[in-house]
Amino acid sequence: MIIIGVDAHKRVHVALAVDEAGREIGDWRGPNSADGWISLAQWALSLGTERRWGIEGAWSYGRGLAQHLVALGEVVYDVNPRWTALGRRSARKPGKTDQLDARAVALFVRQEAPNLPRVHSEDETALLDLLTTERESAVGESTRLRNQIHALLMQVDPEYQTRLPALTSHAGLDALQSYQSPVPGALQEERAAAIRRVARRLQLASLEANELKERIKRLAEASFSPLTRLCGINLVTAGTLAAILGPGNRFASDAQLAAYAGVAPLETSSAGLVRHRLNRGGNRRLNAVLYRIVLTQAHHLPQARAYIERRASEGKTRREAHRALRRFVIRAIWRLWQECQQVQQPNVGQAA
Repeated sequence: MIIIGVDAHKRVHVALAVDEAGREIGDWRGPNSADGWISLAQWALSLGTERRWGIEGAWSYGRGLAQHLVALGEVVYDVNPRWTALGRRSARKPGKTDQLDARAVALFVRQEAPNLPRVHSEDETALLDLLTTERESAVGESTRLRNQIHALLMQVDPEYQTRLPALTSHAGLDALQSYQSPVPGALQEERAAAIRRVARRLQLASLEANELKERIKRLAEASFSPLTRLCGINLVTAGTLAAILGPGNRFASDAQLAAYAGVAPLETSSAGLVRHRLNRGGNRRLNAVLYRIVLTQAHHLPQARAYIERRASEGKTRREAHRALRRFVIRAIWRLWQECQQVQQPNVGQAA
């Protein structure tokens, strides 16, 4: 068995191969391009017939390489940089180079392959990943522009909230685009003009976010509607979860998914006092989604409120109770995700 670790970068990929005993047997360096992926695959083929790959950044800079290898029938694992950072710090040879990073990835795969998320061919979850990321960017831009307008309005008319509709409403957007300063003066007029200009950009960002939202809902309803049976998950959240969890059934158990999400509690006991803290080594985007789900359940689901109260009566803090609830939520998501695998549409590439 040959294990190959890849440190993926924007322009260059570095790979290092080890055998089952962890001994280095070769390394490769080449461009992040289609020709480079072919060259790397040919180099790996010369090392042996049975291979496993670990790519640090299989869903970012290493995405093209990962999909190329999967198409060739290779076994590829996604390796989170946080998982290899500790190994590099405790290595016999301290330091950080591309080759050391690739070696750390290979050794991590050698030890943890059964517990790592495997990379599969892209399907409709890749499209959802694109759309949800774009929508999050548009929503963030809308928030930034709305705050900018608020700051300008406070300089022109500190009591604008009593005279204008809410800035988050359609009526508020329409009012902003024809806004006039209630106080005469060249500077105030220029501020009012700035408000109108920013309001036009805000309307564009808001329309884009809404259009993306509707597309995400349609795609999520077609293949991932079982996720919405869990309190706190609507179609948009289901689409976001599918974008993070897919493609394919990458997680063999709910425990593996919990570790990936960073919601498997880490014990931090001392002097007889048993405590657990959040594992900060997981996927932060997924962890943030789980946090919002738990907050929703804490407000609207009687069972969740009862669970939090019970944990609080046992001496746990509210934060610790929420962390424990996240572990139950990820288990429920994993079970519903298994149902989603039964109703998914054909692969995006095949459908095209």
